[in-house]
Amino acid sequence: MPPVLESEEHKALRAAVSALGKRYGRDYITTINKEGRHPDELWSEAAKLGYLGVNLPEEYEGGGGGIAELSIVLEELGAAGCPLLMMIVSPAICGTVIARFGTEAQRRTWLPALANGTRLMAFGITEPDAGSNSHRITTTARRDGADWLLTGRKVFISGVDRADAVLIVGRTEDARTGTLKPCLFIVPTDTPGFDYRPIDMELRAAEKQFELTFDDIRLPADALVGDENAGLLQLFAGLNPERIMTAAFAIGMARYALGKAVEYARDRSVWGQPIGAHQAIAHPLAQSHIELELARLMMQKAAHLYDAGDDAAAGEAANMAKYAAGEACVRAVDQAVHTLGGNGLTAEFGLASLITAARVSRIAPVSREMILNYVSHQTLGLPKSY
Repeated sequence: MPPVLESEEHKALRAAVSALGKRYGRDYITTINKEGRHPDELWSEAAKLGYLGVNLPEEYEGGGGGIAELSIVLEELGAAGCPLLMMIVSPAICGTVIARFGTEAQRRTWLPALANGTRLMAFGITEPDAGSNSHRITTTARRDGADWLLTGRKVFISGVDRADAVLIVGRTEDARTGTLKPCLFIVPTDTPGFDYRPIDMELRAAEKQFELTFDDIRLPADALVGDENAGLLQLFAGLNPERIMTAAFAIGMARYALGKAVEYARDRSVWGQPIGAHQAIAHPLAQSHIELELARLMMQKAAHLYDAGDDAAAGEAANMAKYAAGEACVRAVDQAVHTLGGNGLTAEFGLASLITAARVSRIAPVSREMILNYVSHQTLGLPKSY
């Protein structure tokens, strides 16, 4: 197991990323959202400093670290109020899958570009009729000579408008029924017949959500990542980092909100003393801090197990980390807004928008109920209800 306290290298990474995040801050994100822009400046600077590709192999111009380091980067940017959602998708999911299972040509083509931020890759798994049941994936790949023909639909796919390609999860034609045997394809967004449209979301963020449709789009043989018969191993190589990074995203957001609330509770005086002197204000904030620290410990455990190559144990810990972080985030944001009262709903303090954003950590990439199912079945050995 990792040491309870972080290494000096990890502490230094936290401090450096925190300094970068504070130079941009929440005002930067608020501004680009209002202007309909993307956080290109922060993305580019984070890449230049080596933060985007910190988890990718050194031989492909990455930092040679793991998900432990990448989760620190995302958490600290979130704590500064400027998280980069596509870090979860491009370097964590897609970069990890290609690094572990891609051909040498795929690694040389994609990993340096993902690390230096010049190319972006989205990830497509969710389907409109499958929901949380990935075994019902209907996106199908069939051979046509040396090529593949891919047909399917995907929904809630982040950042497709900015992506150079999407890593699509499908299944081979002979595996339409029975046990899921996923196959993964790199699909350039300019592939003929590959169409996408934005989904109108109440959540206003720079990273838009899209629905994808494609009907017998033609892909070369080398679009396939890894072995078409590898089964779930390749898929979970991306899904476990996704859960760990979602936990980092949630913890960072919650830390930002909690920090604003603590600052307000120290400074806001009513009846001659700061409101933070009242236990009704102080205790819920203290409880949120404790919950976030506990969630981070599970996230660190999950990252350590994943980076050590223990995929089975990492799966359990990653799900637990995502659950704990999502719950802690929602409660922390709610308490922060409540602490500020009416000011918590104003644009000046910038917390109200986090109420919607915090819910995402409970819903995506997998709902808290499905995580409870996982723990009850896989950890506790209870029978399935479905």
